[in-house]
Amino acid sequence: MQFSSRERQKHARLAGDRREQYPHSLQFYLEPPTESISLAEFESFAIDRLKLLKVVENLGVSYVRVTEAYKTKLEAELRRLKFPYRALAEDDYEARRKDHISHFILRLAYCQSEDLRRWFLQQEMDLFRYRFNELSDSLMQKFLEYVNLPFEAIDEDLKNELANELCTSTPGYSLPKVKEQMFYKVGLADAVDLFRARRVFIKDGFAYVPFKEIVVIVLNNYRTKLSKALALTARSLPSIQSDERLQPLLSHLSHSYVGPDYSIQKNTGKVSLEQIDALSVKSFPLCMRQLHRALRDSHHLRHGGRMQYGLFLKGIGLTLEQALEFWKKEFIRGKVDADKFDKGYAYSIRHNYGKEGKRTDYTPYSCMKIIMSNPPSQGDYHGCPFRHSDPELLKQKLQSYKVPPSGITQILELVKGMHYQLACQKYFELMHDVDDIGFSLNHPNQYFTESQKLLSGGRELKKEFNNSGNFQQKNTSQESINSSSTPTSSNATADTELEGLEAYFTED
Repeated sequence: MQFSSRERQKHARLAGDRREQYPHSLQFYLEPPTESISLAEFESFAIDRLKLLKVVENLGVSYVRVTEAYKTKLEAELRRLKFPYRALAEDDYEARRKDHISHFILRLAYCQSEDLRRWFLQQEMDLFRYRFNELSDSLMQKFLEYVNLPFEAIDEDLKNELANELCTSTPGYSLPKVKEQMFYKVGLADAVDLFRARRVFIKDGFAYVPFKEIVVIVLNNYRTKLSKALALTARSLPSIQSDERLQPLLSHLSHSYVGPDYSIQKNTGKVSLEQIDALSVKSFPLCMRQLHRALRDSHHLRHGGRMQYGLFLKGIGLTLEQALEFWKKEFIRGKVDADKFDKGYAYSIRHNYGKEGKRTDYTPYSCMKIIMSNPPSQGDYHGCPFRHSDPELLKQKLQSYKVPPSGITQILELVKGMHYQLACQKYFELMHDVDDIGFSLNHPNQYFTESQKLLSGGRELKKEFNNSGNFQQKNTSQESINSSSTPTSSNATADTELEGLEAYFTED
């Protein structure tokens, strides 16, 4: 496209304005965006950032944050989703714009409850930490000035002059380490926590803070600002929720699933009713295995359980006719006769398949939907066992499924840290005898599909052992745990698993 001289000057000025708008690839997100964007771009930006934060969460539990593996995988995701990944990039206006706008969109979506705010804050902090640590010394200094944290890196002459005092006052720093480390001159008010803990050298009202600790100060500053901003945003929600264009989008984002659409039944009719009992042991996530067992035991499930389990079965390939037969056979074994089933329950099954009412073809529930909505009450079996079960009962259930003690410990640690989907991911790894499944688990039907791929040889099984033959796993504190015993997988071979299953499931 050709431009006149005047038009080229106009475009050049616009480019200059753009650079002024985002002078740095990193920011504290203090000023909300003011430009107009389409609803399509609004949703696209938000979903991409949500995907990024999910990866940040997953990597933070699976890898030590300072390792090359963590950095490489996170940079790859930033590149793929077109977010700023290298501070040195000159022409990354679009990436910086997307970073800015998407942060504020998710801030709106994730300020709605304490759990959502806590999750959003943690992932944004981890993302910020990675990006800050990737800055060069000069860019780090520019960033500190940009966010009004004018901490000066002291020059070599002053550092040599104060070397002995810095060595004495900074725990863990020998004289050679002091000489190779960069120190910052920080006002005492900004380093009060370090001063109280006696971790820095103080002189003339200034703290001399090593680089490692300056990261802590910047992160604390960012956490304080973002926490306050989330609280203020939550107060503004009523006015935002009155906008009928945004309200559905924001509600959807906080429970959003960003993976494949499992309402499209690619395997319709390929699963027989006779296979379901065996599949529940081999390839069902814990939530669906729990529902299946409860149905076999009591021959009934309440509405929440029927919805969650029924849509899952629809997603793995059960046809409407199979679903009606499956539920009817089980219910009439209990207190429901055939006539009552046809009148009271068959309609809701046909409704789920889009054959009644508004003819909506309902989608199987994602992990976020199960975790965040309709918690189970007494007598219910739906929900997420990692989110809604008492830890002791969860431990007993895992023991009954032959999960090794070291694996149970790791799962309970993830649950304690409120990483429910990662706990399910760890359960998948342990049940399938794999070291790293290589994907983020976000949907019960994804669990089933990936399990079937593994069991049919569609995925490569990976396993690492230490010298004594024990399986090595990494817990949430990023330390290796040596199992006290070699775990026994319940999925060694399909033939072994199918032995005795018929008798087991028909004993009721």
